[in-house]
Amino acid sequence: MTATTKPVTRLCTHTLTSLHYRDADLVNDLMGKKTFTEVMLMQILGRTPRPVDMRIIDVVLIVLMEHGLTPSAIATRLIYMSAPENLQGAVSAGLLAVGSSFVGTMENCSQLLDRLLAAGDLEAEARAIARHYKETRSPVPGFGHHLHKPVDPRAYKLLELAEAEPELGGERIRALKQLSAVVDEAAGRPITINATGAVAALLGEIGVPTAVMRGFAVISRAAGLVAHIVEEQQSPSGRYIWDTVEHAIPYVGNAPTGEAS
Repeated sequence: MTATTKPVTRLCTHTLTSLHYRDADLVNDLMGKKTFTEVMLMQILGRTPRPVDMRIIDVVLIVLMEHGLTPSAIATRLIYMSAPENLQGAVSAGLLAVGSSFVGTMENCSQLLDRLLAAGDLEAEARAIARHYKETRSPVPGFGHHLHKPVDPRAYKLLELAEAEPELGGERIRALKQLSAVVDEAAGRPITINATGAVAALLGEIGVPTAVMRGFAVISRAAGLVAHIVEEQQSPSGRYIWDTVEHAIPYVGNAPTGEAS
């Protein structure tokens, strides 16, 4: 942006009698006529979503919404216990855990898919990626799961659903499967594609840029965290979590602890 160029927005405008989301009249074009998913995609992608786009986004949002008592849910429950008047603060605390280690990891995998698709020789590039992660003893983004073995059932259902969509080109799914084959070969055993690896491929198939993908994890997980707050209201666990951690992690310094000898 130059010194003489002013920033602009295309997302929303209003008059005394109307409000528009992009170019669509909120009252006359959207309310009662479009779903939340349709309007969300219109706003984020800047185009009219196709039915296939909505099917893919809906299944992705469902998969990412709930993962149990993970760091994001625990953070939300503890903050809600501490400040129950601030529901949005508890949700936002949990959303801060959507990152490169949990929930938002599709971005890491999508970066690899971008690299594969930009390479002249997809198989050779996949082997280079697998070799790098084996040499550094690091998990390949989008692969492996500590709970789901030998496969992450969510991932393969996502890929199955996407492959059944004739409107999708399938390039990113093929790239993910090519990477999966060489990751297995490098490890000497099958390494499951995990849910966020499959999500990376599916979001890319409908044109979601890599740098935007984590936003869909945030949208989905926000709904899941509201559900955790509802459960916390009905069956509080925050104090139990706190007490459990306090007793599970002993103090080992030289100060008195108050514990009976």
